[in-house]
Amino acid sequence: MLKEGEITGYPWQKEENSIAYERVNRYRFPILEKAFHRSSHRNTREFQEFCQSNAYWLEDYGLYMAVKSHFYNRHWQQWDEDIRLRRKEAIDTYTARLAEEIELWKFIQYKFFEQWNKLKAYVNGKGIRIIGDIPLYVAGDSSDVWVHSELFELDERKNPTHVAGVPPDLFSKKGQRWGNPLYRWDVMEQSDYAWWRERMKASAKLYDVIRIDHFIGIVNYYSIPADSITANVGRWKKGPGKKLTDAIAQSIGDAKIIAEDLGTVSPKVRKLMEQMGFPGMKVLEFGMEGPEDNEYLPHNFKDTNVVAYTGTHDNETLVGFLRSKLEKNLEFAYRYFQVKSREELPYAIIRALYASIADVVIIPMQDLLELDNRARMNYPSTIGGNWKWRMKKNQYAELNFDRLREFAFLYARAPKQFPKI
Repeated sequence: MLKEGEITGYPWQKEENSIAYERVNRYRFPILEKAFHRSSHRNTREFQEFCQSNAYWLEDYGLYMAVKSHFYNRHWQQWDEDIRLRRKEAIDTYTARLAEEIELWKFIQYKFFEQWNKLKAYVNGKGIRIIGDIPLYVAGDSSDVWVHSELFELDERKNPTHVAGVPPDLFSKKGQRWGNPLYRWDVMEQSDYAWWRERMKASAKLYDVIRIDHFIGIVNYYSIPADSITANVGRWKKGPGKKLTDAIAQSIGDAKIIAEDLGTVSPKVRKLMEQMGFPGMKVLEFGMEGPEDNEYLPHNFKDTNVVAYTGTHDNETLVGFLRSKLEKNLEFAYRYFQVKSREELPYAIIRALYASIADVVIIPMQDLLELDNRARMNYPSTIGGNWKWRMKKNQYAELNFDRLREFAFLYARAPKQFPKI
């Protein structure tokens, strides 16, 4: 479909270790459109089967993206009223008028899944499992909300009445107003959470392990009036709890779940996680200044059903975190990890996690490479400038393989059998 030069001829990035999203967004669609017009996909059995097996979401998604492009990528709530409200005559009109554009978006999805499935099969063959991060909520400007508006807290004009967020916590002293429309859990229950079942079933095909972000919102969720510009005005409401987690467990087959339980966790959340057998998360950065009974310190892990991190994508890198601390704030860490300087701390911390009872330990590549906050992945409650860091090929040579191998074997974290390479 495409020649190599037609792809490599574009200046995709400014720096090798940073994704230039503005360039990617500028150049990718002309290339995708060129591939679409040259492709013979319409006549292939694989494409037809893909469209048929994914029709329950693909038809609506294709129309949504085509109409969005027609209205210059504006939020669907800014479209003409007839199509914004999904009146049948408008749906029929735009489906016919934008047939070619709808086909383009189906083709893009087809090629993505084709390539993703090949990648997943390859890494699974190397003994690597993929963890997919699933947000509890979806974006307001999405085909999900446009198509299934009855499942969300919207008014008669399809505008949100209440939105998602969290009050002040470890990640944000002012709280976070995410702005996602909230679910109408009572309506979802009437269909036995069919929308959620389909969502998790699809996720289980993409990933080996699914991390449910903001898991605590399943038990209790924070509701902020849509007209409030901050998270200070809001109240907690009861979520669906075990009814939803049962539906999720029944939908994912052999995939596993990680419950992101960071922040204020109630006994009800703990009980639900124990009932479902979902592991929670421990982020060691939260325990670096003590005290001795801090739940994020490895010796306080209560059981093995834990996924332990130095930090997640929402945290500073380990080196960045340590550099931001005054010497007096590191005194506890020096004693706990038995080192005398902050330069010794990163791998002492990594070693402590390897030695912990946690079933799973995840160390971000930035921490293995001992990079500072210039390599930080995400700043919560900010827009733009996030998720840009990428690893350069030559940085593999900078990893301390001997030390990591020693940790893996010493603490019984090495695979019993290495996959053939």
